[in-house]
Amino acid sequence: MVTIDSLHGVNAKVIEQLDKLNIHTIYDMLFYLPLRYEDRTKIKQLADLQVGDNTMVEGTIQAAEVKYGKKRSLICMLEDGTGTIALRFFHFYPAQREALKPGTKLRCSGEVRQGYHCLELVHPQYEPLDYSNLSPDLAEHLTPIYRTNSKLSQTVFYSLIDQIFAKYEIIDYIPEILRSKLNLLSLQEAVQILHHPTPEIAPSLTDENHPARIRLAFEELLAHHLSIYSLRANSNKHNAANLDNAGILVQALLAQLSFKLTAAQELVITEINSDLRSTNPMQRLLQGDVGSGKTIVAAISALQAIESGYQVAVMAPTELLSEQHTRTFTQWLEPLGIKVTWLTGSLTKKKREQTLAIILAGQVSLVIGTHALFQKDVEFHKLGLVIIDEQHRFGVHQRLALRNKGNQDGVYPHQLIMTATPIPRTLAMTAYADLDTSIIDELPPGRTPVTTVVMPNTRRSEVVERIKNVCTNEARQAYWVCPLIEESETLQLQAAEETATKLQESLPELQIGLVHGRMKSKEKEQVMDAFITKEIHLLVATTVIEVGVDIPNSSLMIIENAERLGLSQLHQLRGRVGRGAIQSYCVLLYQQPLSEVAKSRLGIIRDNHDGFVIAQHDLDIRGPGEVLGTKQKGVMNLRVADVRRDKDLLNDVVEIGKIIFNDYPEQCQALIERWVKESLHYGEV
Repeated sequence: MVTIDSLHGVNAKVIEQLDKLNIHTIYDMLFYLPLRYEDRTKIKQLADLQVGDNTMVEGTIQAAEVKYGKKRSLICMLEDGTGTIALRFFHFYPAQREALKPGTKLRCSGEVRQGYHCLELVHPQYEPLDYSNLSPDLAEHLTPIYRTNSKLSQTVFYSLIDQIFAKYEIIDYIPEILRSKLNLLSLQEAVQILHHPTPEIAPSLTDENHPARIRLAFEELLAHHLSIYSLRANSNKHNAANLDNAGILVQALLAQLSFKLTAAQELVITEINSDLRSTNPMQRLLQGDVGSGKTIVAAISALQAIESGYQVAVMAPTELLSEQHTRTFTQWLEPLGIKVTWLTGSLTKKKREQTLAIILAGQVSLVIGTHALFQKDVEFHKLGLVIIDEQHRFGVHQRLALRNKGNQDGVYPHQLIMTATPIPRTLAMTAYADLDTSIIDELPPGRTPVTTVVMPNTRRSEVVERIKNVCTNEARQAYWVCPLIEESETLQLQAAEETATKLQESLPELQIGLVHGRMKSKEKEQVMDAFITKEIHLLVATTVIEVGVDIPNSSLMIIENAERLGLSQLHQLRGRVGRGAIQSYCVLLYQQPLSEVAKSRLGIIRDNHDGFVIAQHDLDIRGPGEVLGTKQKGVMNLRVADVRRDKDLLNDVVEIGKIIFNDYPEQCQALIERWVKESLHYGEV
């Protein structure tokens, strides 16, 4: 790969600035597309100018003076015989002022704006003209304008692009036979059009579906797909334990359950069991909407490993969820003689050492915890299965670290990755194409859809009255959620505490509990236990209760400042009620005035209960990085393509990807190295 420092004029300072733009190779430069274009191929008369034109003009300075207002500025009046325009400079130096004196002939380019008294160009690019000699040549193509900073001028970009076109062959790694099949431009044609467009094609370049942009977007999506295929192939070279057994423990668990599995759960369990019997590591993504019953599927998968003599690690993103899992798994598995332990960062030193010792000795079969599970001093006796809940909350390195803990003599643990945040098909085809996917698309029988209402904060007193009725007359319980305030945990905590105090004043007859992320583990556990045993009627909480909390007697959820939350998060929070057959309600309180986006978002959550429909809307509104819950390197970190805009390309990307992966290994590797680079190993998680 030819690095950018092979070009003339690229010194250490330029390299430093280009590095900030993630430009390291000549192809990085070619894929760094212009923001817009200016037409410097012809001179436009001043009389014909309109606001918004990016254009080139020539004329003579008739007057120049420094004006003093909020900002000092140099104003030069340029005239060409047909009209006049002002050139405005906020930043200028004495020599420049001297050069821009009346009588000077200039060629200027820039964007035409409406000034105080006439049209103006602010900080235009300009060059003096000497009409006794020939005028400078006009550009042969539109002039691209790149996103940059004060330390890197447009001239640097022009020089680099011109050198690349002059010195290097633009290599196309998509075979011509495949390009023809899809009617794609060659890479040479595409980058030539995007960096040096002719005036004739200028209007069409604003179209997002221009063939030149589509060509680059297709190649980028293809490269990411190929990297995932490659990583999946490498993963399949690893060995895993064959977790095949008679299923005695699973039968014993099913016999003690008070409910029957749904057909969707049984299908998913069959898919997982088939993977666990393979000597290649399972990499399966289990998607299930809120309340669909993923936890029992995880427990059955764990028993498959435990009966085969292996340990299982269950990793959850929050202590509250890990506590909930510990309580649930203990209730299910300890009657079967299986020891469950809990490992989080809040354990005392002595308790932690004891827990680590029994994990290493193999005296415990199921270990549940938070990120503490992948710390260096945690060693497993024989780890056969890793279950990761709410996977998008974890960084890729964290998941990789936990998987590598189970590596014993080249035998890796199987991985089951669960999410209650449904992933739209377009995202699944890109970010999770390396995973086999199972979907629980059926809720347990007897579940009643939650009725959602949207109300302004001014009707707060009505909501408080509703809580009183639910908790006293109906003997049900309720949640009041205070979401994040300006990304500040301290302010969020403060808001939750103040809300709890005010609600207690308004509802003296109710027991009100408070739970938040800063509480000690023991305190949180005590509050949650009191809520489970119905000692607490109303639980005021931060968004820490977003996932995993399952209290069937809760029938009312109030989410304050709901306009601040994303669709998937609102859907998750709403899922804390409606866990049984009783009619449940979710009240979304909002602060006025509402933006159009917020109004739309609250309307979507009110009118929809299908998590996949909600997730697709979330993707359309917020974009892939936010929906996935992380903006990690290598995860949807696209330069040209956009998953929402380019979703129609994905079927062809998958089809062509398989052909290139199988039949063109050299081109496959070259495409990955060109586009993906340092993120290659991330798919191993």
